[in-house]
Amino acid sequence: MATDVIMPALGMAQETGLLVRWLKAEGDAVSAGDVIAEIQTDKATMELEARASGVLTGFIAHEGEDVPVGAVIATILAPGEAPSTPTSAAPKVAPSASPTNGHVTPASPTLEASPLAVRIASEHGVNLADVPASGSRVQKADVLAYIEARNGRATGDATTTAASAGARLQPASPKARRIARERGVDLRLITGSGPARAVLTADVLAAASAAAPALRPTPIAAGLATSISPIWRIMAERTTQSWQEIPHFFLLREVNANRMIAWRESLKQRQEGGITYTDLLVKVVAETLLAHPRLNGSWRDGGIVSHSDINIGLAVATSDGLVVPVIHGADRLSVQDIAARRAELVTRAQAGKQRPDDLAGATFTISNLGMYGVDAFNAIIPAPQAAILAVGRIVERVVPLNGAPAVQPVMALSLSCDHRVVDGARGAQFLGALAELIEEPLGLLG
Repeated sequence: MATDVIMPALGMAQETGLLVRWLKAEGDAVSAGDVIAEIQTDKATMELEARASGVLTGFIAHEGEDVPVGAVIATILAPGEAPSTPTSAAPKVAPSASPTNGHVTPASPTLEASPLAVRIASEHGVNLADVPASGSRVQKADVLAYIEARNGRATGDATTTAASAGARLQPASPKARRIARERGVDLRLITGSGPARAVLTADVLAAASAAAPALRPTPIAAGLATSISPIWRIMAERTTQSWQEIPHFFLLREVNANRMIAWRESLKQRQEGGITYTDLLVKVVAETLLAHPRLNGSWRDGGIVSHSDINIGLAVATSDGLVVPVIHGADRLSVQDIAARRAELVTRAQAGKQRPDDLAGATFTISNLGMYGVDAFNAIIPAPQAAILAVGRIVERVVPLNGAPAVQPVMALSLSCDHRVVDGARGAQFLGALAELIEEPLGLLG
């Protein structure tokens, strides 16, 4: 049975994804799990894996094209399965006639249009037959160029419209267009390196770097905003929304990290590979959530939703901004398994090569800034989660021990809670139980 290859989503707010390139050719044999394409979204560039084994065929989406989430972009035929009659998800643009001096012009040949182009045209009342295609079929950029040109004619700004429409008709990826606008780069002056000479992000960045210093964006001090990555923009939008909509409250607690340090050293001696404090924290947080499930819930549609799975998100800094890869089923994993999974996720995140599941489904998040020398901080809750744990560095302090002052390693924890899901008492109970496990990890064996 044939299996559809669909454009995946990395977040609920994502509407489209850019097909950067096919890594397998049409007609290639593939196995389930093989990487067949690279997809770019507002969150990251990720690898798209085959969901079944068979023959990859029926390419519908083209490289450099923006495709709606959930749209079929290809098909994998089962071994021995014959291909069906080729079909295309791209709607046909019906020919139309327009009156010119009382006569009817001949209808143009039937032309294809991408699903996104059809949707935008419908929203703006545009007849796709009137839209000039920059390639083999009408795409989103062509419709936007036509709309911009039409609006320009209505206002009489013909000169500006012509230039803008010309830039729009230059084939380019959505990200390349956005960066070109931000950096003041004229797409018409760039020879693209993508399919059909489409301008890619790297082409725009190279053109911006080659420009004269006077044409480059000036520093913030000069009063102009600098460009930001899509990941940073999404992070800014979501943290702003979370801070405005979620009633945060914060609980702070210092814990003795002596036993955690010893635990880590013992694990490092027994196995190859790095065990980090974050790995240990994932384990103790997951175990604590089992006993305090309210912290693993969400506020949705005026009520509290409980999650059966414990999926721990890890805040990871990348060159483009903050991403949160997810360790799924953390309560069922050993520390060694958590360490291996964390290393794999962080490596892909920092390379911008996340897979769809990497960033999906977190029910609780840990943000550890201890490696940056931060003593303590409060974190913003990533909706729709109910809480996030902020972790500071381990520092030696004089604390009372058995009635006498002693120098001990201390770590600061800050728990941010959504007051719609968690009240102060429940948050304090969770933090207390977590502190007990950090100070005596042998409790995990009980």
